Amino acid sequence: ERRRRAAAASSGPGRTADGHPVRLMVNLGAPHELAAAAKADSEGVGLFRTEFLYLDRASAPGAEEQREAYRQVFEAFAGRRVVVRTLDAGADKPLPFATAADEPNPALGVRGLRTAVRHPGLLDTQLAAVAEAARSTGADVWVMAPMVSVPAEARAFAERARAHGLPTVGAMVEVPAAALRAGQLAEVCDFLSIGTNDLAQYAFAADRMLGSLAELLDPWQPALLELVRQTAEAGAAHGRPVGVCGEAAADPLLAQVLTGLGVTSLSAAPGCLPAVRAALATRTLEECRTLAGLALAAPDAVAARTAVAEAAGGTV
Repeated sequence: ERRRRAAAASSGPGRTADGHPVRLMVNLGAPHELAAAAKADSEGVGLFRTEFLYLDRASAPGAEEQREAYRQVFEAFAGRRVVVRTLDAGADKPLPFATAADEPNPALGVRGLRTAVRHPGLLDTQLAAVAEAARSTGADVWVMAPMVSVPAEARAFAERARAHGLPTVGAMVEVPAAALRAGQLAEVCDFLSIGTNDLAQYAFAADRMLGSLAELLDPWQPALLELVRQTAEAGAAHGRPVGVCGEAAADPLLAQVLTGLGVTSLSAAPGCLPAVRAALATRTLEECRTLAGLALAAPDAVAARTAVAEAAGGTV
């Protein structure tokens, strides 16, 4: 009850008890979510999933249709940041005009940014539409590519986005190779965003659609948190913000650990933000770092969560 009251009373930018900023943002993935997302007490959109424009159709949406859809979102978040993820087709989101139907393992196939190699026009049309919509609204529009594996991909994407007039360009860290080379990604990008769901899938060779492997996909897995730590530290070394927009960002206890690992923003469903904001306000940055150390040292996800919960004075 006390925790619920604290969450209800919390407002404003995310902060630790000693004032360290942790930007709290919302995830957005469909037009019907826009009103509630815009109304939420957040610092913007940390993950704008654009697939809704492309699904359930035989051909890609044109520039005008895309521009109008983006404009509505940007206007609703005027004065705030909106981080647009470019088309993340493939795997569980096959598209007849972007992905191959005959891949034996689509999760390891041509998906995310990789589709732009096969269909460069798809990405250019999207970047042009985002840039044009951004110019006519008051939002601070950032753009990032999904499924970046190597620094060369990040560099090529950044050059392309900037050529379209989008100045702030990032890479998603969803592949362990990207986390291991996060420093090189940070050299060519302005920010990094960690998708913990896919990063867990690829780190543990565990299909995220398979319920029987949920234990391996637990965001408290210490090996996953180690990849988050490496990415956050590489970002900090280059002065780049590093966000988390996967499921992990919605857990108030884990939010304190992620902050301790060096994550600078958390993006989740709007309803999760008050509890996360309240939890962060109870800990100093140093206390968050201590909790992060406990989680990293644990042998498994259950032990990590238990150790952190006990140290935080609460129950699991």
